[in-house]
Amino acid sequence: MTSPTDDSFIQREANQFALLNQRRFGPFFWTQFCGAANDNLFKFAFTVMVTYQLSVSWLPVSLAGLVIGALFILPYLLFSATSGQLAEKYSDTTIMRWVKNCEIAIMLLAAVGFMTQQAAVLLACTFLMGLHSTVFGPAKYSYLPRVLDEHELTGGNGMTEMGTFVAILLGNVAGGLLVAIPDIGHASVAVACVAVAVFGRWMSGRMPALTATHPNEAINWNPITETMRNLRLARANAKVFQTLLGISWMWFFGAVFLSQFPSFAKEVLHGDAQVASLLLVLFSVGIGAGSLLCEYLSRGRVEMGLSPLGAIGMTLFAVDLYVAASNLPVSELMGVSAFVAQSAHWRIMADLLLLSLFTGIYSVPMYALIQIESKAHEVARIIAANNIINAIFMIASSLIAGAMLSAGLSIPDIFLWTGVANAAVTLAIFMAEPSYLHRFAAWLRGV
Repeated sequence: MTSPTDDSFIQREANQFALLNQRRFGPFFWTQFCGAANDNLFKFAFTVMVTYQLSVSWLPVSLAGLVIGALFILPYLLFSATSGQLAEKYSDTTIMRWVKNCEIAIMLLAAVGFMTQQAAVLLACTFLMGLHSTVFGPAKYSYLPRVLDEHELTGGNGMTEMGTFVAILLGNVAGGLLVAIPDIGHASVAVACVAVAVFGRWMSGRMPALTATHPNEAINWNPITETMRNLRLARANAKVFQTLLGISWMWFFGAVFLSQFPSFAKEVLHGDAQVASLLLVLFSVGIGAGSLLCEYLSRGRVEMGLSPLGAIGMTLFAVDLYVAASNLPVSELMGVSAFVAQSAHWRIMADLLLLSLFTGIYSVPMYALIQIESKAHEVARIIAANNIINAIFMIASSLIAGAMLSAGLSIPDIFLWTGVANAAVTLAIFMAEPSYLHRFAAWLRGV
């Protein structure tokens, strides 16, 4: 069996893009890419089908997106703790290949659901795809520090985050386009979902085999007690725990903006569905660009000082987005070309692009830090704890945003208060773990 430390196995490169040509990273990248793309292709196609093409009495259109999103997130709350144990007891590559096998089976079932237009079957597949992602996550982040050098972790994580958001974007676009094809839309989605799953499984088979980090681990199948155990484990290392909270806050922050894009485009910007898609493209491109930029800004190391820089940019451009989007003149719904033609909208597009770019700069060093600060046999469970906290924060973001809208706040108001809250929350995290601020000051001095 090949070891990740064998000279024949590893070709050390400083360039993060060069990692794509190496067996230790390239197949993993495309395996992860296919999983994220398929999640979103399936979910968006299903959402469009329920919203525009099906009449399901027990699933109102107004609740379809919420129900689908909730079913996908639910496994993160229920099974993240168990998935962390599995990623330690069995090798990361074994787990990822097993998950990809399951993805093919789930997508074959989903194909039946699309072809027969059975919403209940597709809802079950939504839950199963959420479970698929829940089990995959800890193995994914446990894999990277085992095959990458410490100086490569920022670039590797940056590439992974960039690939994930590009995959999310492409999956959403493909799902929307395919399901809308007259007569063959449902069949096209079914074929695409299965094909992506099969390609992802093939790529997972090309990853180098690794050994398990904790093969004697006894699995605790009680999700409640294991969840508490994982959270206690995360809290045992103050730096790691504050970093987990920082990552979860990023998902809270991002979820607020992403969930409001359709309404923001229609009610505030007076744009059609294409404008909403443009906002998603800008956000995804920004995240990807920021994630890749971390490798350059970090000077080839895991640089905690980038996270305060990212937090500053997130707040600055969230507040400016509020200013730019306030008091826009009322107009008829416009398409992308008409929207882009108005100079007043350029500032809004720039704010979204830069806001998401700084979000990528904020988050990538945090993922890398968890990987180097956690013990090798505990990384998977730490990531599992992070997934649990992420899910809680994302649910909280939906509830809080809904409450703010019910209280009469506008969508730009929500963006403003999210930006202000970002300053307060991230400052609290950095004060609790001062090494972030110390490294930020050192980074500014070029040290």
